[in-house]
Amino acid sequence: MKKTRLLAGVVLLAGIMLSVTGCRDKTYKLALVTDVGTINDKSFNQGAWEGMEKYAKDKKMSYQYYQPKSQTTADYVDSAKVAIENGAEVVVTPGFLFENAIWQLQTEHPDVKFILLDGSPHNVVEWDKETGEPSVTLDDGEANFDIKDNVYSIFYAEEEAGFYAGYAAVKEGFRKLGYMGGMAVPAVVRFGIGYIQGAKYAAEELELADGAVTMTYTYLGDFQPGDGHQAKAASWYGTGTEVIFAAAGGAGTSVMKAAEEKVQEGKKAWVIGVDVDQRGISETVLSSAVKGLGTSVYQTLEKIYRDGEKGGTSVILDSTVDGVGLPAKSEKDFDRFENFTKADYDAVYALVKAGTVHVDNEKEGLKEDYVAIGGAKVLVTVL
Repeated sequence: MKKTRLLAGVVLLAGIMLSVTGCRDKTYKLALVTDVGTINDKSFNQGAWEGMEKYAKDKKMSYQYYQPKSQTTADYVDSAKVAIENGAEVVVTPGFLFENAIWQLQTEHPDVKFILLDGSPHNVVEWDKETGEPSVTLDDGEANFDIKDNVYSIFYAEEEAGFYAGYAAVKEGFRKLGYMGGMAVPAVVRFGIGYIQGAKYAAEELELADGAVTMTYTYLGDFQPGDGHQAKAASWYGTGTEVIFAAAGGAGTSVMKAAEEKVQEGKKAWVIGVDVDQRGISETVLSSAVKGLGTSVYQTLEKIYRDGEKGGTSVILDSTVDGVGLPAKSEKDFDRFENFTKADYDAVYALVKAGTVHVDNEKEGLKEDYVAIGGAKVLVTVL
């Protein structure tokens, strides 16, 4: 039997730090495997953890998280197996990086339930850059996208969350916008194209001239904090960018640091956060384009334990089920805006929710409208 690796680091349960070993002195029925980061990353891991933790406390169930040694499929699988050895009935995995791991685990552990956020299991390791077709698979076989009925695959309509961010920025009065995505993976691309559409919709509402709103748009190449990312954001602010939507995981903190430095110099510089409400990280965070990570984990656990519902399909959570949006529990969530109000947000949210306003999620359909040299309300420069 293959020896399971010990986890790197320590594991937290209800505030108690415990070393994880292959031994099972106590079982933990609910488990979360992080994508190397921690459960207090103010982003994807934390959002998922908070949903699982709330459910566990409400139902008086034992729970645990496991941090892989590295960001590889092999280590994701090993960490999940440790969780299963420690009694996990359900394993939550936050992010598309777990797609290969869950494809393998769903067959090896048919009695364990897996909640996969922002992804669907498959065995494709590499895709052909020209055709977009699968080129390398995990098992050297044919491409396989089967979802077993012990897998609950959840996606989010990031384009709608991005739309609200762009709309809010232009309605607030900003005219020089920025977008920094971590990597050009589908979810991050959808955030960006939604951001462009929201900015354009607001510009049309305000009857601004073509080109009155400009946007600098780029992908940073990773999701980790770094001096290079901070320097890039600082240069954008230095040349007039007023607000940057940072859909970049941990790299977003580098954008926030750049904004904070500009504020210390007496200048205005704002950030729009991502995935979870990030206003608590920095006073420069105006708002955040959020996904209902915690809520979706909680609701899926309810489906598993209360309703006995099987998985086997992917669902997309959008505005119709309050799956995405800006933080909007009260007026306080808008107190960093000077012009944009909760009433403004509620009004446009209702339009999207009703289908009166459609937000496109296909990049190709947006190219001519938004990235053209001229003739658009929002002129986008892609770097």
